[in-house]
Amino acid sequence: MFIETEDTPNPATLKFLPGRDIMPNGATADFIDADSVAGRSRLAEVLFDLDGVARVFFGGDFIAVTKADTVEWDDLKPQVLSAIADYLATGQAPVEQEAVVIEDAVAPGDEEIVKQIKELLDTRVRPAVAGDGGDIVFRGYHDGIVRLTMQGACSGCPSSRATLKHGVENMLRHYIPEVVSVEQVEA
Repeated sequence: MFIETEDTPNPATLKFLPGRDIMPNGATADFIDADSVAGRSRLAEVLFDLDGVARVFFGGDFIAVTKADTVEWDDLKPQVLSAIADYLATGQAPVEQEAVVIEDAVAPGDEEIVKQIKELLDTRVRPAVAGDGGDIVFRGYHDGIVRLTMQGACSGCPSSRATLKHGVENMLRHYIPEVVSVEQVEA
């Protein structure tokens, strides 16, 4: 199996492209540490068993792996490539159980605004962010403030704050006048 790799804007994260679907239907899975796997993904468990893997993220057709500061990609990358190839060769699904994203309750009268926000995120933001090895997940909207969670390579990336404030916030404010600001919330 040939697996391509790509750098991401986050120097601690590499994007691994195995040439096949990882997550179905636009779903993603973000494992912030080994404890967050909790039987949801054998592939994530295998990757966390490698010394130096700090975070694992599954996108539609890629796996983003974030390394700890104590290791170098020259040492870790071949191990990750081997682990992914060996696991995918078994034919097992990368994720056995998807996590449920908890969103804030939508206030009466805000349903249409939330629908517009989600549509813009799904059509304009998420595809671009996936290209960088990450995802942005809608968490809520209240009093003009959109709450989002950065995942994968975007979580902890030096440029993620600028992406959120200057890119996502400006776009949402342009198309949806009710949006005042965007704030990042942790998973």
